[in-house]
Amino acid sequence: MDFLIRPARPDEYTELGEITARAYLQDGLLDFGEGDAYLAELRDVAKRAGAAEVLVAVRDGVLLGGVTFVPSGGPMADIAGEGEAEIRMLAVGHAGRGQGAGEALVRACVERARAVEGCVRVVLSTQPTMRTAHRIYARLGFVRTPERDWNPLPGLPEIALLTYEFTL
Repeated sequence: MDFLIRPARPDEYTELGEITARAYLQDGLLDFGEGDAYLAELRDVAKRAGAAEVLVAVRDGVLLGGVTFVPSGGPMADIAGEGEAEIRMLAVGHAGRGQGAGEALVRACVERARAVEGCVRVVLSTQPTMRTAHRIYARLGFVRTPERDWNPLPGLPEIALLTYEFTL
């Protein structure tokens, strides 16, 4: 792996927001396309960085992708409770895929969770179609937790999310 994983800098927030939004759009992960309200959340890296830790993968000064790490069930958590950290909004731009950046970002989140006092597991939500991400999670030792699966828009069953956890 010839890239660096580090905290995002404020001058990178706009670019990372666009990488994340484009990845979700191009992969068909936003049910309402360009009109999806979640698109604004994906682009708002400054907001995420104010409430959690945003990490980036960089190679030769080029931003490949990023992830949001939410320690101790912080305000950005969707499913994390006490003693849990959460991984959110993992995205690698198309130009940087297949090079290990996504896996390195997940590994970095696990390492950060190990450094959080009282943290016993890392949790995450994912869409059923994110099969590449599922393979990364399984390879790293995450296990499915179907009892925690949930739906951010209960009136739309096709938006149900799968959950995984990694015990530290």
